[in-house]
Amino acid sequence: MTPSSKNPSLIRADQWHLVSLETDKALDVSRGDGIIVAIPDTGVYPHPDLARNLLPGTDIIGGGSGDGHADQNSHGTGMAGLIAAHGQGGNQGARGIAPEAKILPIMSSGVDNRSRADDLGKAIEYAISSGADIISISSAGSPSPSLRRAITAAISANIVVVAAAGNRPADSEVGYPASEDGVLAVGGVDRRGNHAAVAVAGPEIDVVAPAVDIYSTSIDGKYRKGTGTSDATAIVAGAAALIRSKYPHLPAQEVAHRLTATAVDKGPPGRDDEYGYGVIDLVAALTADVPPLGFESVSAPAGGGASTTAGARPGDDDGATVRGLATLGVIVAAGVGWALVLRRRRRGDDPPPRISR
Repeated sequence: MTPSSKNPSLIRADQWHLVSLETDKALDVSRGDGIIVAIPDTGVYPHPDLARNLLPGTDIIGGGSGDGHADQNSHGTGMAGLIAAHGQGGNQGARGIAPEAKILPIMSSGVDNRSRADDLGKAIEYAISSGADIISISSAGSPSPSLRRAITAAISANIVVVAAAGNRPADSEVGYPASEDGVLAVGGVDRRGNHAAVAVAGPEIDVVAPAVDIYSTSIDGKYRKGTGTSDATAIVAGAAALIRSKYPHLPAQEVAHRLTATAVDKGPPGRDDEYGYGVIDLVAALTADVPPLGFESVSAPAGGGASTTAGARPGDDDGATVRGLATLGVIVAAGVGWALVLRRRRRGDDPPPRISR
């Protein structure tokens, strides 16, 4: 998206998703302190609204600043702002969902916002070794063996992995890693809470979040407006940070379970391919009495899940390319999907085995 020189005093009023999600009420309960969110993306510029929460990171692809504090595209900076921007006081500047969470920037994509799957895999490995609590992946494409191993390792390390589903018309099905078991796949809704036309639908969608006309931080101290599942993914990653901060001993799969069990059902009753289990509800996810996995939640939507089998979208060159979705604004949460798997099993609705890709 093209950076805008919008006045910091005006940007907060344009962040409609903050009002829609009742973030002020959620921030009375949790602000994300103590949580590290890794962002493998185009790097993160130290924007004035974000700089306090920016940790030293790394540059996987080379040619950047070495610590991840550079961004020639603005996508990574936008995602970081949606998660953890602290603003400038007095309701000025952009604010993230979890304004006290820390951002671990990992440059794994260049100015063209394209990343090889192997580079994304290295970025995830770095996030694991650096103690990340959440990994927010706003890209979708085809996997490589090393990327699959990295995703599996992150899930095994009790990290909430959040990934974007993909954007139409470039994408026709949920991409990788959002399509992977154990990853929380995020779709999108518009200002009215309806399915966003840009958002890919599919049986892998777990939850949805605002994805249209989303304002956030950009490079050179400016701001950006994005549309796509990338933005929705970062928002869900911020929600996961709030939960992990309030419940520090809660396993990653239970964090995802809170998001799905308390989501506001949309579309046909129960889980569906456009909304998943529904629109995230920050306050309910933080305060509701959600039984642990293995017990049916009163707030959990009824209805079974659908097949999680999906074909791969070929990548570039050797098929091991992951395309960042900056210009599409795609956001998907690749959190942990055990909650969904267990719920589907309890309802006698086991999906068929996933096709190897």
